[in-house]
Amino acid sequence: QVQLVESGGGLVQAGGSLRLSCAASGRTFSNYAMGWFRQAPGKEREFVAHINRINGNTYYADSVKGRFTISRDNAKNTVYLQMNSLKPEDTAVYHCAATKLNWSKFPSDYDYWGQGTQVTVSS
Repeated sequence: QVQLVESGGGLVQAGGSLRLSCAASGRTFSNYAMGWFRQAPGKEREFVAHINRINGNTYYADSVKGRFTISRDNAKNTVYLQMNSLKPEDTAVYHCAATKLNWSKFPSDYDYWGQGTQVTVSS
């Protein structure tokens, strides 16, 4: 089992920045690739970013590319999502998730999920 706890969400004006954190406990963190997903009201959960477990390669949804940065600190069992130039359409609950696969953008491929943290971007 892997337990994931997100933090760092909040209310920010358009153009602002937030840094989300996801702390992991349980199984060896470095064995898992990590992803960030988000879900807005009435919408399906969508892929945001991923960092793999082997070489730290990262992948981003087109909608956040160039604005968001995912990173991980295996010594601290934590994955981060730095979000810059935020837009109102980024408003959602953000979830981190862990997978044994090296790479995936599909929620069904992830084994463990955090409870989520709310990000609200005002215009």
